[in-house]
Amino acid sequence: MAIADVKEYCHLTPEEVEQIGAELDAIRAEIEESRGDQDAAYINRVITTQRWMAAAARIGMIVSSPMDKKVRGPVLAASTISLGLAKILENMEIGHNVMHGQWDWMNDPEIHSSTWEWDTGQPAEQWKHSHNYIHHQFTNVLGYDNDIGYGVLRMAREQKWHPVNLGQPLYNALLAGLFQWGVALHDLDLEAIRKGKKDPKEMKRQLKQIAKKGRNQILKDYVLYPALSGKQWKSTLKANATANFMRNVWSYLIIFCGHFPDGALHFTEDELEDETRAEWYLRQVLGTANFEGSRLLHVMSGSLGYQIEHHLFPDLPSNRYPEIAVKVRALCDKYDIPYTTGPLHQQYGQVLRVIHKLSLPNKMTSDDKPPTGVDITVEHGRRKAEERQQRRLELGGWSRSAS
Repeated sequence: MAIADVKEYCHLTPEEVEQIGAELDAIRAEIEESRGDQDAAYINRVITTQRWMAAAARIGMIVSSPMDKKVRGPVLAASTISLGLAKILENMEIGHNVMHGQWDWMNDPEIHSSTWEWDTGQPAEQWKHSHNYIHHQFTNVLGYDNDIGYGVLRMAREQKWHPVNLGQPLYNALLAGLFQWGVALHDLDLEAIRKGKKDPKEMKRQLKQIAKKGRNQILKDYVLYPALSGKQWKSTLKANATANFMRNVWSYLIIFCGHFPDGALHFTEDELEDETRAEWYLRQVLGTANFEGSRLLHVMSGSLGYQIEHHLFPDLPSNRYPEIAVKVRALCDKYDIPYTTGPLHQQYGQVLRVIHKLSLPNKMTSDDKPPTGVDITVEHGRRKAEERQQRRLELGGWSRSAS
C-alpha cells in the first residue's frame, strides 16, 4: 500500500531525516565543486561517437543500394544496428541528460538544456515539463505523477480497477514498440482532454508542437533518407523503422525497470504536505530502483541504472553517478534505508509480473509490496497543473516557464 509518511516508514526521527538531507547536500556540493575538464570531455566524446555512428549508418544504407545482394545484406544489417544504437545513445545518455541541465555549467550553447532538441517524437519543451518538473517533483505520488502507467497502464494497487485493464499485457507491448509516440502525447494529457478539463488554447498549442515535431521525424526517417537510397528505398525505410523500434523498446525497458520493480514504492498526497527537502530526498530513494551491469550498459541506458542517484541529483553529470552511488548506498546502509537494486533481467521480470497482476482486480491477486497500514483508492486520471500543490523548485528550473 502507498506510503503516507516516509519518516515513519523508515523508522527515522525528524532529526535523522534532516541529517540525511544534509549529508546528501554535501555529496551534491562535492560533485558540483569538482566538475571540470574531464566531465566536459566525457559528454563531448559521447556526442561525437553518437554522431559518427549515425553518419556511418546513414551512409552505409545509401552506399549499399547498388551492391550485390550478398554484400548489401550484411552492410544494411550493420547500418541498421548502428543507427539503432546511435538513436539509443542520443535519447538516453545525451538528450535526456542534457535537457536535465546536467551540462549547463559548461555554458556551451550547443549542449544546453535550453537549446537541445532530441531525436524523438516529443518536443523538448513538453518533455521538460512532464518529466523534469512533474515526474521529478512528484515522483510516484498517486494522482500527481503522470508517469505511473503513462495513462495507459494500471501500475499501483491503489489505482481503481476497470475492466479495460484486462488488456494490459497487450497495451504494454504496444507501448514498448511505440514508446516515442506514447511519450510524445504524454504532456498533452489525453485523460484531461476526454474529461473536458484541458485548456483549449494550451491543447491547441501543444498539438501544433507535436504535429510539427512528429512530421519532421517521419519525413527524416521515412521519406528523406529512403529517397537517398534510390531503388532500395524500401530497405532503408525498413532499416529506419527497425532502428526506431530498437530505441523505443530499450527506452521503455530502462524507464520501467527504474520505477516499477519490487522495492520501488508509491506515496499518497499526504506525503507532500509540508515536505522538506530532506523528505523529498528520501522519497526519491524509496520510489526508484537501480540495476546492475557493465559501464557500457550504463552508458547505453543513459546512466539510469543509477536511477536512485539520478532522482536525487537529476542535474549532476551522469558520468559521476557511479561514484555518487557508492556514497549514497553507504548512507542508506548507515540509516537502514532500503536501496533497491538487482540485475536488469530480474527487475524487468518483476515489472512484467506487476503489469499482469494489476490487470486483474485486487481481490484476485496478492500484494507484493510491504504493508504500510494505509489503504486508499485513487480514480483513473491525473490532476491538472493548477490542482497540483505548489512546490519549491528543488534542484533547478524544472517548470515550463523556466525552460
